[in-house]
Amino acid sequence: MWFIFGKRLALSLVCAGVILLSGTAAGAASALIDVCPGIGIQSRTAIFQPGGIILTSFDRANMWVYNVSTDRRYPLPETYPCGTNCRLSRDARWVTYVDSLTSAYAKMRLDGTQRTPLVDYAADVEWWADDTLLVWTPAHEAYLRQESGSEREYLAVESVVSVQPGGRWGLMVKQDGDRFTRALVNLETRDLQGIAGGYIDLGEDKPYFSAASWSPDGQWLAYVAPAIYDDQTQTPGGEIFGIRPADGTPVQWTALTGQYGAVRINGRADGELSWSPDSTRIAFWVIELLGPNPESNTGNATLHILNVSTGDIQKYCGFTTTEHTPNPPRLSWSPDSTHVAFGGNVPGDDKGYLLLALDTTSGVFTALSDGIYPSFGGANIIAWGLPPQ
Repeated sequence: MWFIFGKRLALSLVCAGVILLSGTAAGAASALIDVCPGIGIQSRTAIFQPGGIILTSFDRANMWVYNVSTDRRYPLPETYPCGTNCRLSRDARWVTYVDSLTSAYAKMRLDGTQRTPLVDYAADVEWWADDTLLVWTPAHEAYLRQESGSEREYLAVESVVSVQPGGRWGLMVKQDGDRFTRALVNLETRDLQGIAGGYIDLGEDKPYFSAASWSPDGQWLAYVAPAIYDDQTQTPGGEIFGIRPADGTPVQWTALTGQYGAVRINGRADGELSWSPDSTRIAFWVIELLGPNPESNTGNATLHILNVSTGDIQKYCGFTTTEHTPNPPRLSWSPDSTHVAFGGNVPGDDKGYLLLALDTTSGVFTALSDGIYPSFGGANIIAWGLPPQ
């Protein structure tokens, strides 16, 4: 399927070549490249690489294992269907989850084995480092704790919505009159007087223009913000920016408005920019804006991938969706950073939501399985990881 933003045909017809952009992370010319094999969604073969295990849900009761290598799936007892609060470990071999019997946080291998308690009382548990947990309490406090220890180091996270992996910076959202603003704040110096360089303003936190995610290595925060105003749609278009706390200067990574006119990037959820595990690329949905309301004046969504080193952007034409509000399908990378998986509904078939995997090199979408259950408002992937060694 070819995807063209209809009323901006002259700007977006790039399949026959490359259009140069500016404002890249590396400061060099970049390209917007269509990756359109034109063969439609493929059925999987007996062997599908890169293999591994995908966690999702095929009913409303449990998390499920889908073994990519063997094409088998089965439910995991004593688990709940999971939204964004089941976290993959840095080596992609463990995942956190909530035990349905105790309501405590635990970890397990992606096949459901080796279940190990972690924290009795928490709202979320992340891996801050290989052996260190970042624990969020229901009262929105946060502390660091060695996975096998008990000593806690509390962080100054008032109004902070995410913490830098392996670092001491946080993304803060606070009210400013009748709007909300975003900033990076140094969690070690924010309560000290006269400390310079501990606060970096990122502008307004605007619904549907507020997606933000830390790179797995903690070096970059990628975030969406409205940029150039588009006269035709009477609204500014969303663009992706990057910032390193070590530098303190935002860099504009995309120039999509110049190609498509105003667009929306992803949806209302804050943390949906999907970094590859090797911290080199970002997968995201580009949604055409037909008017000033980013919730209702929209067209199709198509998947794009940004290379943060070169600034090059690849557009994948083999699948589009109108099921993108409030949020499009969540994107999950394979552990080797070669494929992106998500749940997508193809109109006209009777298979429900398909488990789809995109080969980011060839642009081929493959249907691995069908019948994903739309828990938590969407038929989403939880994680793509590795089996036990």
